[in-house]
Amino acid sequence: MDDIANIPQHIAIIMDGNRRWAKEKGIATKEGHKAGADNLENIAKFCNKIGVKYLTVYAFSTENWKRSKDEVSALMLLLKNYLKKFSKDANKDNIKINILGDIDNLEGGLKKDINAAIERTKNCTGLTLNIAFNYGGRAEITNAVKKIAQMVANKEIDINDINEKIVGQNLYTETQPDPDLLIRPGGELRTSNFLPWQLVYSEFYFIDKYWPDFNNEDLLEAIKTFNKRNRKFGGK
Repeated sequence: MDDIANIPQHIAIIMDGNRRWAKEKGIATKEGHKAGADNLENIAKFCNKIGVKYLTVYAFSTENWKRSKDEVSALMLLLKNYLKKFSKDANKDNIKINILGDIDNLEGGLKKDINAAIERTKNCTGLTLNIAFNYGGRAEITNAVKKIAQMVANKEIDINDINEKIVGQNLYTETQPDPDLLIRPGGELRTSNFLPWQLVYSEFYFIDKYWPDFNNEDLLEAIKTFNKRNRKFGGK
C-alpha cells in the first residue's frame, strides 16, 4: 500500500467469468455465481478498508433475462440471500448498499429485501456499494430523458436549461462522482452496456482472470496501473 499514491475515489467492476469458472471446474453454473457473490463481499470489504468511497459492480443486466429460467431463478435467489446476509455485515462494516437499475417489476419478496438492505445501511458513512441489478446503460439514459422531458412538460425547467449536470442528476448514480477506474476480469474487452454516460473519462483495466479468482492483490495491481496513467480529461 505504501507504493500507491492515489486510491481511486470510485471503482467500477464488471464481474465477469462466473459461468466459465464453474464450467472449467465441472460444477453447476449457480455455484460459479455463488463464488462470485462471495468474492464481491471480500472485495467490497477490502475497498472499504483501503479508502475507496464508491464501488459499482455489474451484477445482472437487462439482457441477462435471456438466460435460462433456472439460471435466472438461481441468480434472483442468490441476490435475495446475499442482501439479507451482507446488509447485516455491511452495517457492521459501515458499508452503504445502493441499487442501480429498475427494480419496480421485480418479484415482491426480492424488491422488499432490496429496499430493506438500502434502509438498513442508509446511514453508513464508509464505502457506498452500488449493485447494478436489472441494469442497462441505454435504459438508464432513456429513463433520464423521460424524466427530464416530464420536467419540461411540467414547466419545472425550460428546454434551454438542459445540460450535462441535469442529465447526470437524473441518472441512477445521481450526485455520485463518475468512476475513476473500470476493472473487467474474465478476458473480455468491452463495457457491455455498463455506465455508458459515467465511464467517458474512466481508466480501463482488463484482466484474463475470472471474477471468482480476482483477489485483493489483483485489485491493488489495477490501482497501481491506474496510478501510472496520465489523466488529461481532454486537455493537453
